[in-house]
Amino acid sequence: MKRAAYFPISEQALLVELGQEISEDLRIKIRLLTDQLDQGDFPWLTEYIPAFTNVTIIFDLLYFKESPGQSHERIQEEIEKIISSMEQESVKTPGSEPVKIPVCYDEDFGMDLDEVANHNGISKEEVIALHTEGVYPVYMIGFSPGFPYLGGMTEKIAAPRKEKPRPKIPAGSVGIAGTQTGVYPLETPGGWQIIGRTPLSLFDASKQPPALLKAGDSVQFYRISKEEYNRLKEL
Repeated sequence: MKRAAYFPISEQALLVELGQEISEDLRIKIRLLTDQLDQGDFPWLTEYIPAFTNVTIIFDLLYFKESPGQSHERIQEEIEKIISSMEQESVKTPGSEPVKIPVCYDEDFGMDLDEVANHNGISKEEVIALHTEGVYPVYMIGFSPGFPYLGGMTEKIAAPRKEKPRPKIPAGSVGIAGTQTGVYPLETPGGWQIIGRTPLSLFDASKQPPALLKAGDSVQFYRISKEEYNRLKEL
């Protein structure tokens, strides 16, 4: 595994850069690191934030009260130990089974399905078929709580963001922006092209964990009817 780079970004945060280009290998490395952080006993760890090429480590500064000036160096040493153990133990690739997410592509939900189809010179049915064929890696969670940034989408259904974002996108809306696809867990403003909606809740603050997905997972969408959507929504 290529040596990580470390950047202190605040008194209580250290950015661990595992690479510089988005890739499937890098996604797996990030997931392996965060799995080790979840499973280990690290009393200094407050939280971590995985992103496309890095993980930000938030730590308890009071844990290093005896040597506050060396806190970042101590965390770097700990992360280096984790990375070394990952290499030596040949940790298996996590998240092999994709999370299946039902989507209704009915015209009431797919507000921009026509626009995506016209942009690519294909039919709406082809857009739906191509969208449900893919298995999409979750590179990071962001923008709003539980929002998954999904990569790996075919360029055959890629579409630019809207020039003027909508003030409200309904929760569960499935969208496309460039070659990425994603799901709006909550009602928020947004500029992605909306092609459908899922009845699943991707974020519930009352649950533990509150988000359905995490970085390193993978997702596969499958088509459901409006009747099935309504049935699942009532559960």
